[in-house]
Amino acid sequence: MSARVLAVVNQKGGVGKTTTSVNLAAALAQSGSRVLLVDLDPQGNATMGSGIDKRTLSHTVYHLLLGLAGLAAVRVRAERGGYDLLPSNRELAGAEVELVELAGREARLKDALAGVAADYDFILIDCPPSLSLLTVNALTAAQRVLIPMQCEYYALEGLSDLVGTIKRVRAHLNPQLEIAGLLRTMYDPRNTLSQQVSEQLESHFGDKVYRTLVPRNVRLAEAPSYGVPAVIWDAASKGAQAYVALAREILAQVQPA
Repeated sequence: MSARVLAVVNQKGGVGKTTTSVNLAAALAQSGSRVLLVDLDPQGNATMGSGIDKRTLSHTVYHLLLGLAGLAAVRVRAERGGYDLLPSNRELAGAEVELVELAGREARLKDALAGVAADYDFILIDCPPSLSLLTVNALTAAQRVLIPMQCEYYALEGLSDLVGTIKRVRAHLNPQLEIAGLLRTMYDPRNTLSQQVSEQLESHFGDKVYRTLVPRNVRLAEAPSYGVPAVIWDAASKGAQAYVALAREILAQVQPA
């Protein structure tokens, strides 16, 4: 069976995309799933958060997208997370410009992953905070989109842009693409606005909103500096438990297939 490919996307920065990608990868791996995490953000935060030093890499996802290295040369093992990683660093920022010249530029990631899809149960793609050519590559490669979002005033406005992009990619590049779910992150139940936006999301998107709520949690913020996913570094923390619950929800979604 081929891997489920999930793009973690939101063009807004600071909504918990990388935290979600790294901790969901580790939580799925803990459940016994074979997981590949793709760091598609030039900031390389998912790489560092997985315990891999982005400054020492000879090959990254940049080389993969431009056809300068095969997947086997790029892939590394995130030992403490229990998953494989296609790492990234600042070089990837140059790929935006260089990809424009290449044939099939939107499908470079999809083509690169095709050869290893049978090796994994899940492939997670951590996207940059923009609706760029890198994000379009992720959406072309993915079957489903996980959208982390903060329950704040501007969240719904940005969401309509993202849904528009997903629809365009579905129409022109990837007819299979669907929204897997919206994940409410950095949630503070004491905040009235958080509650209101959360209720709006549920009324607009219904069962496309994950039941799991990821709280504001200092352990989630601290873990990356140790290069360990929070679900391993402090499994008892509320943030870690939320990502374990999210992994259960996602596994339950795919079970009947």
